[in-house]
Amino acid sequence: MARTLLIISGGIEAVPGIRLAKRMGLHVVVSDINPEAPGFAFADDRILASTYDVEQTVDAALKYDRSNRKIDGVICIAADVPLTVASVASALGLPGIPVRSAALAASKMAMKERFSDAGIPTPWFGAIKSVEHLEEVVEDKGYPLVIKPVDSRGARGVLRLTDGVDLKWAFEHSLRFSPSSQVMAEEYLEGPQISTESMLLDGEGVTPGFIDRNYEYLDRFAPYIIENGGQQPSRLPGDDRASVSRVAESAGMALGIENGVVKGDMVFTSDGPKVIEIAARLSGGWMSTDQIPLGTGVDLVGCAIRLALGEKVAPDELMPRYRLGVAIRYFFAEPGKITEIGNLDEFRGLPGVHRLCLFSSVGDVIEPVTNHTKRAGFVITTGETAEKAVELASKIIKNLSIRTDADKCHV
Repeated sequence: MARTLLIISGGIEAVPGIRLAKRMGLHVVVSDINPEAPGFAFADDRILASTYDVEQTVDAALKYDRSNRKIDGVICIAADVPLTVASVASALGLPGIPVRSAALAASKMAMKERFSDAGIPTPWFGAIKSVEHLEEVVEDKGYPLVIKPVDSRGARGVLRLTDGVDLKWAFEHSLRFSPSSQVMAEEYLEGPQISTESMLLDGEGVTPGFIDRNYEYLDRFAPYIIENGGQQPSRLPGDDRASVSRVAESAGMALGIENGVVKGDMVFTSDGPKVIEIAARLSGGWMSTDQIPLGTGVDLVGCAIRLALGEKVAPDELMPRYRLGVAIRYFFAEPGKITEIGNLDEFRGLPGVHRLCLFSSVGDVIEPVTNHTKRAGFVITTGETAEKAVELASKIIKNLSIRTDADKCHV
């Protein structure tokens, strides 16, 4: 009988991983609270449970394991729910990262405290208890700073504080997005930002994913911190890439992870690499499922699935076989009701366009961009070099027409 893999989250970004697991000959169970989750269409079985509700998902997984068929592995793909995954793995006696490690990764404050204790280079940080406390921190540390919820995702509630930003508004805005009503501030790091994706194997790290992040619209969307995409291969020299990778891998191990995937948000500062935060899971943004395989030939998701099933993964399986140009760029539309979308099919057919997707259709309302969930869509392109891939992506972003009418927006 085929082994059974539980994939927690049936969102659209999980679909490539679900399909891959099926091609690997696995019986795939997808868990999601949304009965219309896209991943259900490709799964053998479904479990209706909130990916963020640890207890509900653990209970549902135990019931399925006892009443339907034995679950052999559990994983999430492009979903920020490592605590749910680790808790299911612990309850069922399956391979996985320690629950304690997942809990540290779920709290940006606890994570930073652990990094500080372990000597992992990270920006100054501190809990913010009130508006008055924030004002004191700004007086002491100066601008720029970042304020963020300790336990949110998708850049919700993340703000770059500079002179002129209303601190009372900023504190209250960030607080609204924290399920635990906790916010923190940290030093804003200057320097190239990088997304890494590493796999830790018996305490040794390999980092096949290394993508330069693009923040060209930092001023346009201020004080919100909105990423506009990324590209690979990185512009950083080889020695600098290696040092960033080592710090990202060390950060994952500092959380107590010996076997698993760690996704790093990194900055290469004038003092060397520093960690903004680590996610104890496969990345979203089509990075693990599309961008890394396209740019390097590494089947990171397949290796992660095997690791979740208790199989051995050799480090050389994660070494890039080549380095091709890959870029992702996001669409941003003016707020209002969408009245027209042009050129979509034309651009989808262009050579070098790997994936082009809009998140909304004609008649939908585009809201102001305040976090990453408000972006209008994206395109992933390939080329001989990063520059060629970026050139094609930028051309499509510039020429694809998304017309909106604020006067027709009734919300």
